[in-house]
Amino acid sequence: MKRFRGFPARMEFTPLPNVFFSSLLPQITDIAELKTTLHVMAVLYRKKGYPRFVSYGELLGDAGLMGSLKATGESPDEVLRGALKMAAGRGTVLHLALDRDGDSEDVYFLNDEPGRQAVAKIQNGELELVGLKSKGQPYVETEEPPDIFTLYEDNIGMLTPMIAEELQEAEKQYPQDWIRDAIKEAVLHNKRSIKYIAKILENWAAEGKSDGAYQRHPEKTDPDRFIKGKYGHMVRR
Repeated sequence: MKRFRGFPARMEFTPLPNVFFSSLLPQITDIAELKTTLHVMAVLYRKKGYPRFVSYGELLGDAGLMGSLKATGESPDEVLRGALKMAAGRGTVLHLALDRDGDSEDVYFLNDEPGRQAVAKIQNGELELVGLKSKGQPYVETEEPPDIFTLYEDNIGMLTPMIAEELQEAEKQYPQDWIRDAIKEAVLHNKRSIKYIAKILENWAAEGKSDGAYQRHPEKTDPDRFIKGKYGHMVRR
């Protein structure tokens, strides 16, 4: 075995979601599936534009991935197909078989919100990948989104009894979709705190959410409703 020389002083990083370590990694027992999953996530992270997907051909041409799959003793391309099948069956990636100039092309999306939306649009004919047309493979509905407590713990930090109580109070005042989106906004801006999440929710309640959902009418709603509530000490006008 060739000894690893260690990490260089300067290097790039590929982020992995916390849920990968807490929920997905413990389920993966096949080393080829694990290697392929990590490579797919790395490739998709470096992709630009919308939607982000990776084709079987791209993965087959990945020297690092294919070299690592040779150790299994089987044909690397067969190992790759088997690993992708396991990853799709597990729900890590979403698989579509599409036509490229009359030839079949397998493409894979990460099973996250953008990936699910892209696959649904392709299946509905609302989105067409350049040079690719859907064969009509059925889209399998994925599991329900995680509750706000799991989402907080996976993305923000430890869920203490006090924070759990504040999230419960938020559930009584705001739609759950708002809370989920507020947590995502906090992560996006690297402001990982319950106070920042509460501020986002208070702003949406006062000004309306940017997507137009749940826009309130000032003349019908007390402008100080959320200031007077449990989160009043966390927000300022």
